[in-house]
Amino acid sequence: MKPRLGIVDWGIGGVSVYKLVKERLGDVSVIYFSDTGATPYGKMSRAALIERLDAVFDFLRSKNVTHLVIGCNAASTAIPDLRRRERFEIEGVIDGAVEMTARLKPARLAVIGGRRTVLSGIYRRKFAARGINIAQRIAQPLSGLIESGDTSSQTLRDASRKILAPVRNSSHVLLACTHYPAITGVLKDFVSPETVFVDPAGALIEKIAGWNLSKDGTDRFYTTGDAGKMKTAAGNAFGVKIQNAERVEI
Repeated sequence: MKPRLGIVDWGIGGVSVYKLVKERLGDVSVIYFSDTGATPYGKMSRAALIERLDAVFDFLRSKNVTHLVIGCNAASTAIPDLRRRERFEIEGVIDGAVEMTARLKPARLAVIGGRRTVLSGIYRRKFAARGINIAQRIAQPLSGLIESGDTSSQTLRDASRKILAPVRNSSHVLLACTHYPAITGVLKDFVSPETVFVDPAGALIEKIAGWNLSKDGTDRFYTTGDAGKMKTAAGNAFGVKIQNAERVEI
């Protein structure tokens, strides 16, 4: 079996990772899976999340995926349990995000992410191990708005202002959700001009650059939600034109 890359996210956030794969690793063949037909991963219990991801993984195995990127922070919190199943070579977004951000030596670091990501404490523990204290903010509404195709509305701006107000003077803000890079331009309006936003997708690409992946030029997009909305949101958020997306039941 040729090594084939899969990218999993609850929604279109992982399209930012897909875009970088294409830009930096060449015409790698990708199977992209969006699970918007399920409860948002950030709102699932850990047990329910692992059970759901097991079902998603079964589907990806049926599509000959051998190497898997989890482009979702909430799902990445479960990677230690998922790796024990040894069905794929798996890489998530969290370890690379911590390594990249630590190299920047942030003086005042804030992390914004979904509810599960923040409440899991995984970023706090990993940064503490490197001697870095962080402030965290739950930014759950933002991913839902971006998923709907909204990258600029007043509703989005109001939510961004409220989320960032307590951390507006941070030296760095880590975007702990792959949806958020789509609205960095909006987020910058509500922090200090010196604040640096950190998008860890590049660190994830560095981690998988050594994978020997198939490059036959064929991509497939699957979703448990609305395929039309997926295509629209990916275009609005990341400028990625999805030619074909198929709705599936898991």
